[in-house]
Amino acid sequence: MLKKITARHFDLTDNIKEKAEEEMERLTRFFDNIVSAELILDKEKHRQLAELKINVYNQTISGSADTDNLYNSIEVAVDKTISQLKKYKGKLKNRRPEEITEKKESLTKPSTNIEELDV
Repeated sequence: MLKKITARHFDLTDNIKEKAEEEMERLTRFFDNIVSAELILDKEKHRQLAELKINVYNQTISGSADTDNLYNSIEVAVDKTISQLKKYKGKLKNRRPEEITEKKESLTKPSTNIEELDV
């Protein structure tokens, strides 16, 4: 999973970055096929906003939270996204699973051919 963390209107500290990465790792427990995750953190006067966008299969799932504490905002945004991931996963089970595995292999398969490489 490709992770990207963006801070707007403030400097991203190591503690906030560690907390954000730790919370983003929780997502893989609920869904394995996450292509990328982008967390946008924004600070205004008394508003701490966290928005999480996740790309899975062929869809984007997002969750956002607005609290007075940035750490709480991150947790709430991840929790909202997890609930959406669970719902999405339930819908996928009713579809064709072979289509999902083909798409997963095409996204994760390297573009080089091993047989053509000189060793």
